[in-house]
Amino acid sequence: MTRPKRNDEPINVTKQELLRLLTEEDALKKLMQTLLQEVLEAEMDEALHAGKGERTAGRLGYRSGHYGRTLVTRVGKLELRVPQDRQGRFSTELFERYQRSEKALVAALLEMYVQGVATRRVTAITEELCGHSFSASAISTINQKLDGELTRFMSRRLEAAYPYIILDARYESVREEGISHSRAVLITLGIGWDGRRHVLSVELANRESTSSWKDHLLRLKERGLHGVQFVVSDDHPGLKRAVMEVLPEAHWQRCYVHFLRNALDHLPRKHADDCLLELRWLYDLHGIAEARRHLASWLERWQPKHGKLCAWVEANIEETLTFYRLPQPHHKHLKSTNLIERLNQEIKRRTLLVRIFPNEESCLRLVRALAVEIHEEWVDENRYLDMDLLREHLKASAQLKAA
Repeated sequence: MTRPKRNDEPINVTKQELLRLLTEEDALKKLMQTLLQEVLEAEMDEALHAGKGERTAGRLGYRSGHYGRTLVTRVGKLELRVPQDRQGRFSTELFERYQRSEKALVAALLEMYVQGVATRRVTAITEELCGHSFSASAISTINQKLDGELTRFMSRRLEAAYPYIILDARYESVREEGISHSRAVLITLGIGWDGRRHVLSVELANRESTSSWKDHLLRLKERGLHGVQFVVSDDHPGLKRAVMEVLPEAHWQRCYVHFLRNALDHLPRKHADDCLLELRWLYDLHGIAEARRHLASWLERWQPKHGKLCAWVEANIEETLTFYRLPQPHHKHLKSTNLIERLNQEIKRRTLLVRIFPNEESCLRLVRALAVEIHEEWVDENRYLDMDLLREHLKASAQLKAA
């Protein structure tokens, strides 16, 4: 009776197999393929708590054949047979590095493409990444294909409703006729009734303005955007005005993080008190009534010392409290634009390598590729929010109004 291998046990290859493998052509490649196949089988044994054909009370399932998978390594392409279980639950970490290499390769090709890196360097880097090289023509073909895929994704029909959307913009440097210009990257994320996060649109604009944001939102509506009930963004005047014009039925939430940063402009340069920390607590309370009581207490406490700040807060803070209309478990996710920060961090990390894009097309290609990569990860993850809470919340609100 066989026993499933543990992760810390050695993979067994007999002396005869080893000698045979080492004397054959492409010996290292075949040895690697044999070892990795053993790893896959051992992982399946461990997942099922039983070896192949083993009868045991602790067994968690049964095998169900294999499927083929190619793994590109530094010793060449390996053809592996990945075991499957009947329930379809088995998943291996063996290809994790391979998947990262694929992503790194695409990113590297994009970055090299937009920088006009010499073909010899492209060849060296791609060989280091995945064991084989790409010609300049192959890189051009890859980018043309990628452009088509990205355009199709960003123009896809939005059949589902998105009750929550988050808007933000960042700036990238693009060279035109030898002069570097700043271009706005307009980004819209949505959370659907399935509770998952989706990248809805990534576009370039000359700058953030009412017209650029309005056109951006109108294009989304032309693609089918509907059912928007709540919008989160910073307080850029053009963005705010565009939301009010294009999505008048939606409630608008001003990002409280940006609001607190803006508050610093109304304080002395050197302040050693806790006024903003105490104001920050207002965003972690249970409801709007409690928040307003806290605000009144805060204003009374700090008015004598920071009158300018208190006047500004009193005039603007209501825009940051809209999230209290939502179910409480949704508050922390929708009181700011932090949801979009991970995407922005990934974009920044990659575009810092490029610094100045040679044209708008290359900039849009890289940013969209990163956005789609993150979108696919989000869709594969468990739901981000329980949207049944919003359904129940809206139903209760409607009943209250009708009473």
